Formats: sequence, structure tokens, C-alpha cells
Amino acid sequence: MDSQASNQSRNPELAKALRVIVGSDAVVTDEEALRPFECDGLTAYRELPLMVVLPSTIEEVQRVMRTCAQQSVPVVTRGAGTGLSGGALPLSDGVLLSLTRMNQILDINDSTHTARVQPGVRNLAISEAVQHLGLYYAPDPSSQIACSIGGNVAENSGGVHCLKYGLTVHNILQLKVVTVDGELITVGSEALDAPGYDLLALMTGSEGMLGIVVEVLVKLLPIPPVAQVVMAAFDEVERAGDAVAAIIGGGILPAGLEMMDNYAITAAEDFVHAGYPVDAAAILLCELDGTQDEVDSQIAKVEKILTEYGATDTQVATDEQTRQRFWSGRKAAFPAVGRISPDYYCIDGTIPRRELGTVLTAISSLSEEFGLRVANVFHAGDGNLHPLILYDANKEGELEKTEELGNRILELCVEVGGTVTGEHGVGVEKLRPMCLQFEDPVIEQFHAVKAAWDPHSLLNPGKAVPTLARCAEFGAMHVHQGNLPFSNLERF
Repeated sequence: MDSQASNQSRNPELAKALRVIVGSDAVVTDEEALRPFECDGLTAYRELPLMVVLPSTIEEVQRVMRTCAQQSVPVVTRGAGTGLSGGALPLSDGVLLSLTRMNQILDINDSTHTARVQPGVRNLAISEAVQHLGLYYAPDPSSQIACSIGGNVAENSGGVHCLKYGLTVHNILQLKVVTVDGELITVGSEALDAPGYDLLALMTGSEGMLGIVVEVLVKLLPIPPVAQVVMAAFDEVERAGDAVAAIIGGGILPAGLEMMDNYAITAAEDFVHAGYPVDAAAILLCELDGTQDEVDSQIAKVEKILTEYGATDTQVATDEQTRQRFWSGRKAAFPAVGRISPDYYCIDGTIPRRELGTVLTAISSLSEEFGLRVANVFHAGDGNLHPLILYDANKEGELEKTEELGNRILELCVEVGGTVTGEHGVGVEKLRPMCLQFEDPVIEQFHAVKAAWDPHSLLNPGKAVPTLARCAEFGAMHVHQGNLPFSNLERF
């Protein structure tokens, strides 16, 4: 029996019913054709879905959901597949609903500075479409060239400029959402506020567990007249961390404030030739925007603070080409690190800015304890850490050791008053540290919200919120004894 027939034999009635709704070419069941969908950007876990369905309209999404609900088939919604926590990991007995064909910008309103888009529209495509109007969409994840706006809503994505301009939740006004039983609802408003519970905020960052986002009304901002970047080099990582807190504490709100350590600096410089000082222990990239007078004044203040906190060198990008070059290394940091290690594991946690120096020192100690290199790339201005643990999955036991180090880093984030995620979501990756961060009554309330929207747990089940039984398995100190959250999943 061929692979397509084998897959369909598990639920031939469902495959037939869904082909009637979306067309034969929009239901994928062949095993090899399913391979590209078996994981998202977190490749440590893989699973083939029962089938992939690619709707093109809201009405098709509604009919697909009604059919799946009637047959009690779980559904995992997928955007561009760039997520880094396993949030779009499929289920072997479930439908993977891919929204990549819903990729149109439906309307651009210059007078209200808004755009109405489908969920499959790429993040960067929004700014490209409105640039001629002097506008742009502010949230800019490093994957913005590929990631989709629907996925950004699901994970409440941020990016380099979220320090000043906010996360996804601060840059959207309204969502159209298909519920688990196929109803279409609208949450939020075209105005700045709406009566009732703030369901827009609830849906943003819900990781596909409450509903399926099928349309997004985003805010557009005027492109700042001037934007300049200060790059500062430090001979100690801790001094760079302390300088970040000093800049914010000095009443300056940069458009972006990013930090990279030497592993990340040298990898990025070798990859894109951004002009980074490869002998520096760390660099800060601080972007100021506004009018020329505002930017000049802020740059002078920032340079003074950087010098006071031990910067060995500062450079100012006085033209757009240099500014883009400075940012190119930061934007390419993840793929650049991938060139110096067979594998890497990206951590996403957030801490109070005042703890940057302390946490960086602790990460260095943990790196030595586990014998694994860690390249640090931070949205330093808002305390969002992205330590990249370098490892080799072909070495027996090294992935498990890497996961344990990652959990220790996230536990450290909680200990200093932070949180286990900043923008990548929880997915399957962070169920253990979620048990450390939240007490049982809070987790119970999370499940109560889930049950109100999805009483039979058909939407992305098993993700984002651990069960109390799962937390009990972690032990009194919330340690999972080295076991995987999903032991049936194939390892990469």
C-alpha cells in the first residue's frame, strides 16, 4: 500500500469530506509531501500530521472546523512554520490547518493608518506595501522576511523595535476569529477601545488554543524622519548589561536596544560583514529616532552613558546604509550562529533590566558547568533574552543536556522576577518551566479559559499550558527528571 493510501486509511471519510470543501489539491496526505510540515523552527521534536489542509477563504476554514469538530478530530493551525517553541507541532491523529494560501492584503486605509490583512501575509510585506505612504508596521521579528502575521498574533511577537513601539498586541486593533465549532466572531474594534472583556488581548499570544485568526486589522505608524544607531563595544559582557539599565534609567527610550556577545559577534561578522569589532566581549546597538534635533540630543546622552559604563569604543551610523549594515548582523544572528555549530537551541526568557549583569554572569557559569557554548543575543532594552545553546544532536545525550541547560536558564529568569517567554511562546518546549512560574490555582484558571473556548480540547491540545498532573511529575522542585514533555515524539 502506498503512503497516501496508508494515511487516508486512518480516516478516509475525513479526507474525502475535506476535499469537497477545499479541493483535492488542498488536502495533503502523501507521507513525503507531509514531511515539510512535521515541525516548526524548533526541530528537536517531529511528528507527521494525519493530513494537511490548506484553505483559501474564511468560509473554507469555517467548514473545515465544523467537519473536524463533528468527528472530534484535533486541529493544529500553522502559519509560516518559523515558530521556535513547537507551537505548530502537528499531531499524528490530527489535521494541520495551514493558512499560507490566505496571504492577501485586503485593504490599506491611509486616513486611519490601518491595514486589513489575511493571516498568511508576511510581516515584512505589510511595511513594503505601505512604504510609499510614509508608513510601516512596527513589530519586526528577526524572521520578518518569512514569518506570517497570523503566527505573530498567535505568539504575540515582538522584535528589535518592540522596546519603543510595543509587541503585536500593541499594534493590532481587531481580529476575525473562527471558533472550534466554525463560528466567525470579531474581537476588538476599529476604534482604540471596545466595551466588554478584552478578548483581543486574550486571543493575542494564545498559541492557536482558543480560535483561528483569519483576518487582522493592524496599526500603521509614520516612518520616523530620522533614525540613527550607536554601536558600542565592551570588554566585559556584564558592563554592557549594566549600560542597558543605565540608558533606560536615564529617561531615554530607544527605538531599539540590542546586545550580542562575542560568539554572536564573530559569527555575524563572518556571515554578513556588518563591521562589528570581533575582539569585543559584547556590543550594544542603540537606535534613536525622531526629529534630527531629538536624535542628536539623545545620541549625545547615550554616548556619555556608554562611556561612563566602560564602552571601549562607540560608532554612530550617520547614514542609512551604515544603519542598515549595523542591523544586518543582528537580524542575521540566528543563521550566523548556525554556521559555527551543528545545532543550536534557542532560549526565550525575559528578566528585569536591572538583572541583566547578574543573569549574564550566571549563564556564563552554567555554560561552563554543562560544557556547552552559549551565544547570547538579547532584546536587551526590554530584558528579552535569546541565549543560543550550541550542541551536536549526533552526540548521544547532548540534546538532553542542552534541554536541561535551557530549563536552568529559564528557571533563573523566574528566580530574578522574570518570565519563561518573551515572544516565542510556550508550545511544547516550556511546559516544565511554566510549572515553576505559575502556582496550581493560576494553571487551573488557564485551563478554565481554554475549556470555555474549546470544551473538548480540539485546538492545539497539549500545548502552552501544562496539566497539574504534568506539573506533579516534575516533582516538588518542578524538575522533570530529564523526561521529555512528549515522549512519543521523534527526536531530530
